[in-house]
Amino acid sequence: MFVALPNLFKSMPGGPLIVIIFFVAVTFAGVSSLINLYETPIATLQEKLGLSRLQSCLCVAGTGIVVSTCIQGIVGGWMDFVSIYVCPLGAGLAGIMFFWVFGKKYVCEELQKGRREPLPAWIYPLSKYVYCVLTALVFVLGIVIPGGIG
Repeated sequence: MFVALPNLFKSMPGGPLIVIIFFVAVTFAGVSSLINLYETPIATLQEKLGLSRLQSCLCVAGTGIVVSTCIQGIVGGWMDFVSIYVCPLGAGLAGIMFFWVFGKKYVCEELQKGRREPLPAWIYPLSKYVYCVLTALVFVLGIVIPGGIG
């Protein structure tokens, strides 16, 4: 993401502006995910130990910084393995289970929940055939190409 995408954006008209907007959006996504992940231990420290919100935040953030700094060198290879093999495999298996095992009726009912307009007719075949094939392709390319496709 940090190697290929900047090069792609450079070749686009308005690329420098798009790359700034894109990475600011990625930063907000990361920060909001981190806030969500940290909320449970923060709430637990507040409820169980009676710490203030600030104290709980400092404890969790400090622990997170220390632990992540210490394990970065240890888990780097594992994270590569997860992103190259495990994530595409999981996405493919989820797609097969959802679109092939559960069947069209169940899928359409689930995808329709919370929608006002009916699903377009092309959604199911696109998801069933294109998504599942592309995730299988990404998984195979991760095996064939050293270091994966990223």
